[in-house]
Amino acid sequence: MMNPSDGPGRVELSVDTFLPYMYDVTRCEQSLRELDLTWRMIEWSAKQHCPVEARTLQPALTATRSGFQRLEQELVGGLVREKVGNVLAGIGTRAQYAIDLVVRNLYERTADIGFLATDNELCAFAAGLKDDVHAVRRRLRAYRSKYTVYDDILILDPQGRVLARIDESAPLAVSSDPLVPQTLATLHYVETFRASDLRPGKRQALIYSRRMLHPDSGVPVGVLCLCFNFEEEMEGIFRSLADGDGRTLPLLLDGDGRVIASADPAWIGPGARVPVNPDGDARLLLYGGREYLVRTQPAAGYQGYMGPPGWQGQVMVPVDVAFRGRPRPVRAGIPAHVADGLLTHARSFCPPLFEIISAADTVRRVVWNGQVAASGSVGDAHKLAIVLDQVNETGNRSNELFGQSIGDLYETVLDSHLRETASVARLLVDLLDRNLYERADDCRWWAVTPELRQALAQGEQDFETREGLAAILDYINGLYTVYTRIVVYDREGRILVSSSRDGAAGVAGHQVDPGTLAAVLALRSEQHYHVTPFRPDPLYDGRPTWVYHAAIRDPGDDAEVVGGIGIVFDAQAELLAMLQGALGGKPGASALFVDRQGTVIASTDPSRPVGARLDLDAALRALPNGEQASRVVVHDGQYAVMACSASCGYREFKISDGYREDVLAVVFHAFGAVTPRPRRVGQPPLRIRDAVRDDSSAAEQDEYATFVVDGLLFAVPARAVLEARDASGIAPVSMGGRRERIGLIAARTEVDEERYAWVFDLGCMVRGTPSTIMPDSQAILLKQGRDTIAILADDLHGVPKFRRSQLTPTPIAPGADGLLVKQVIRANGGSLLVQVLDVARLFACIDDPGLPTVLPDEFLHAEAL
Repeated sequence: MMNPSDGPGRVELSVDTFLPYMYDVTRCEQSLRELDLTWRMIEWSAKQHCPVEARTLQPALTATRSGFQRLEQELVGGLVREKVGNVLAGIGTRAQYAIDLVVRNLYERTADIGFLATDNELCAFAAGLKDDVHAVRRRLRAYRSKYTVYDDILILDPQGRVLARIDESAPLAVSSDPLVPQTLATLHYVETFRASDLRPGKRQALIYSRRMLHPDSGVPVGVLCLCFNFEEEMEGIFRSLADGDGRTLPLLLDGDGRVIASADPAWIGPGARVPVNPDGDARLLLYGGREYLVRTQPAAGYQGYMGPPGWQGQVMVPVDVAFRGRPRPVRAGIPAHVADGLLTHARSFCPPLFEIISAADTVRRVVWNGQVAASGSVGDAHKLAIVLDQVNETGNRSNELFGQSIGDLYETVLDSHLRETASVARLLVDLLDRNLYERADDCRWWAVTPELRQALAQGEQDFETREGLAAILDYINGLYTVYTRIVVYDREGRILVSSSRDGAAGVAGHQVDPGTLAAVLALRSEQHYHVTPFRPDPLYDGRPTWVYHAAIRDPGDDAEVVGGIGIVFDAQAELLAMLQGALGGKPGASALFVDRQGTVIASTDPSRPVGARLDLDAALRALPNGEQASRVVVHDGQYAVMACSASCGYREFKISDGYREDVLAVVFHAFGAVTPRPRRVGQPPLRIRDAVRDDSSAAEQDEYATFVVDGLLFAVPARAVLEARDASGIAPVSMGGRRERIGLIAARTEVDEERYAWVFDLGCMVRGTPSTIMPDSQAILLKQGRDTIAILADDLHGVPKFRRSQLTPTPIAPGADGLLVKQVIRANGGSLLVQVLDVARLFACIDDPGLPTVLPDEFLHAEAL
């Protein structure tokens, strides 16, 4: 059921349509336009006031302005697309949730009517062979007390006369509803949803009917009607879909788009015809003078049953409130290295976010290149200094806006994924509780089957009796296919007969385990049942499952237990189908049911089979019933969104019936492998928290281009730098030789010649192992005379000025010729040390087989110098 989250449908999203409703994106757009204007003014100022001095700066300024134009379009468009996609994904998941819960519930009703309509006691009454209407009513009420989803049960004769019903207050004596002749003419059940005189006072009634046959002749003698409490069921489903702020409206629709049930009838009531959006297109639909985002989902079906024809789930949200409010501050609760690592996989979980980060990196790089290009300029230094100050100031403002915008979008994306995953986990425990509720009902009702009670009360059964009992169990098992086996056993726990679905090997003569037998014999009434813990069971061929048991009582004395019935839930197939159906084939997604100890009950993850342990922290294992939690985690070496939800029961099941066995649903959605060098949102991946401060007013100062490798800050004289380029442009070349030489990259020289330069992995020189090229990696082109090489860096930093007095020799072998780093800069009052690469030594060692040396991390502390 995660497939609605795949995003907008085939219709191309119109940014201008949605932008007026997104105030935060509008503010961002205005800020981008102001910055774009500022960059244009800087470019114009440089051309007008110092064209010669700013000649090397002009290409960078032009590239920056172009990058801003691209970023403005991509950032605004990406924010709008992601916000619309998130809303559509959320309401799509909930629309699917609504219809699938309805269909699964009604599937059980189709089985119920098939069994109850063949009840011998009721059929004998309809045929006139028995006339105790009070006994029949007691039997119908006994059924209703177990299957509490029904609000009335009726038996009609072929002319529509009411022979018996639960609701005696209803005045109807004869029904004229055409479902009576229709049912009599149909071999199987009839599903009716409309107004009916059988349920007076209701606008629409959902009734399941089936003909009843004479026990001897097989001639139709009546009609049994199960009246489903549709309004109560939909209230419960809508309550579970509530979003907490009342902005969305869940609906159940028919095939013509008319409302069958509404979460808020005062908003849109039953009978209204509403626009639908089955394709999930990102477009606005008009209803009642108001525009809505809409998702419409058909039923996925269950066991081949698709529900009443045309029924579909829909959720609507007015566009004027769809984007109000900020997303939850989810990043604050995520470890920084996990949040930053997940961001490196933005391409997989949010392509617009990836494009925005890429565009922002481009602007940052051209600003850095512009600062490098302008370093050491001579001429009208005062005018050029003004331009450079504007470049630096505007570059800082741009980076701040990028960081804020990227952070906001990242927050929105994370919040959406966390909410969606939590919804799937909640759906899973809801599906499970509703399914198992039916199992508790079934075992109790089948335990009061007259033939079973009579046969066990007689003691020893002959072959014919056992064959008759086996036929009953086979018939039941054919209707209720979620069981692999149904068994009946005596007071000593000896299994007398079992169903034989799918040719299952018989277990007659085997023993029910003593603990289970003792629990069944101690059940106080026909309303009570016993469930074995989830464990390997011989009745399920040694596989783990739950087996539901109820006591079979003497027909003449309800206090005397004469045996029991056990129904074996097909846990392996049914639970896996629930998990897979909820995931909807989503790539990278997995789901599990576990108990409070983390033991796996069912799993779509082959590495965690049933019986394995899932490592869940104590807070999740102790999650209160009905609650859910979601977070970003590292799971199996992957960054993933994880959600956990604790079961809370359904109707009286696990709530007031005395049975408790909590189950947790855990859902993972993985986005990519753990990154060895994660990047902080909107900032370089530095362990250094303070920016490098320079002193522009000091004399005898030099400009240095600074960059980052392995979280350490390095510098080279700015005059030795040609430019930085995106490391994605590195072409790997396999020629043997030194492992730190990783490929070639195109380089444009100062005389505008196009050539290729070797790229060397500085990180490999630092740590001795190859670096991983990440989306924000940079290739810094260095020059010496006519020679050019490039070094791989993790990220760019800045082009600050340092006083020459801030340079000091390294503490390791000062003056040694073999060192690649011979000096460090004591920046920020000595609290920050920057390693200075010896460019001449770097060029000299290109063909030197010896590995050049840089300073180890432990020496980069002020006290070490």
